[in-house]
Amino acid sequence: MLSIMDGGRGGARSRRKARMLQFVTLVFAVFLVFLGEFVVGQSSTYVRPPKAPAKSYAVEKLLQERKSLTACTDPDQMHVSLAGPGQMKVTWVTSSAVPATVQYGTTSGHYTNIASGVTKHYLFILYESGLIHDVILGPLNPSTTYFYKCGGFGAEFNFTTPPPSGPNVPIKFAVVGDLGQTDWTATTLEHLAAYDYDVLLFPGDLSYADTWQPLWDSFGQMMSPYANYRPWMVTEGNHEIEDIPLLVESFLSYNTRWEMPYNESGSSSNLYYSFEVAGVHILMLGSYADFDTNSTQFKWLQADLEKVDRTKTPWLIAVLHAPWYNSNTAHQGEGDAMMAAMESTLYAAKVDIMFAGHVHAYERAERAYLKKPDPCGILYITIGDGGNREGLAGTWLDPQPVWSVFRESSFGHGELEIFNATHAYWSWNRNQDAMPVMADDVWITSLSAAQSGCLSKSTTGAIQSQNVDDSNWEL
Repeated sequence: MLSIMDGGRGGARSRRKARMLQFVTLVFAVFLVFLGEFVVGQSSTYVRPPKAPAKSYAVEKLLQERKSLTACTDPDQMHVSLAGPGQMKVTWVTSSAVPATVQYGTTSGHYTNIASGVTKHYLFILYESGLIHDVILGPLNPSTTYFYKCGGFGAEFNFTTPPPSGPNVPIKFAVVGDLGQTDWTATTLEHLAAYDYDVLLFPGDLSYADTWQPLWDSFGQMMSPYANYRPWMVTEGNHEIEDIPLLVESFLSYNTRWEMPYNESGSSSNLYYSFEVAGVHILMLGSYADFDTNSTQFKWLQADLEKVDRTKTPWLIAVLHAPWYNSNTAHQGEGDAMMAAMESTLYAAKVDIMFAGHVHAYERAERAYLKKPDPCGILYITIGDGGNREGLAGTWLDPQPVWSVFRESSFGHGELEIFNATHAYWSWNRNQDAMPVMADDVWITSLSAAQSGCLSKSTTGAIQSQNVDDSNWEL
């Protein structure tokens, strides 16, 4: 049950008493939740390595120390996200009512602007969330650091906006999936912080709360130091579903806490949307929303691709959770139905790269189409190795499929640096002895580039030759 309050006032808290009257009816449902019976997600037959604790004990200790020093009006669980051209959304949580306002400016301690937003909270059986505030800031200048303060309380923070729009504008993306909140997660986050990225792409499975709502709070606290200064753009995974039939709707926690700019891209659902940054158009697709050719998501995708102008955004990237190309024994075939519905459409649109999670390992495929190498196909990357409690998926199909280039069962993160309209560099960095070690890399040529040889095959979107001097590139 979700409610939105005006101006951050928390009058809805009295609903707890009303819901307590349902206690007898709900006891059995709660008991089943604790047993994990209602955790929704497709099962696999493979055996994982031993599980880690749901939360890192060391991190939990630090979070408790931090909580004891935080006033109930101070911002907690902060993250920022893109919210349309020249706009950023600031999201934070408080335990007491504060104004849903953000003061901000380009000089520390001097705020020349103030923006107002909304305050939300939700009920999940007997759990009641804190007050979740969403405020959109803008218009903002590109490549600019803004200092901001939330609700008029607590410390000052800052974020840096991404580079400006333009086909040849360089930009850096960090890519990580299936994070959770373990010691492995903490290592991945430290490595991410050392990379000076502009935007983070997250292909699902965030907190691994699996209906135990306090884990959403601890996840938000753990991510806050990393997500409050660069935009994090996420899509859902199976661990975000969390539905309890007749009692709790699917994705309630995820949709309330991590609202992405779906309205701005013409989508009717927070489970799929798109956005543009620098010279890149990014499709954030929903593996757990309807996706067949008659679905709302599919029709939205077709309409969205028609708007893509590759002369302005020469790079086209897709992000989703369940991988379409997967040679790990984990989660075999779970992306096949979505691939059957959408691959031909994305192939025709000349999508350059697809990032997926779900499988707790790393794999990079050749450009492929219909499970065969194709120089004009999508470059598929699975990166579900952020550090979740379930451990790594260590068993691979043998022989290795012809389209599979590199695969490894290690935790890590990815870095994508787009240099111009035609060339980008991808690297995957494993967590090794607490140090990031680059283990796989590749130069990528955009399918919108003349030298790709794929322009004549395109049937969707405006794609024209990009005139870039690439005489010094070695691919």
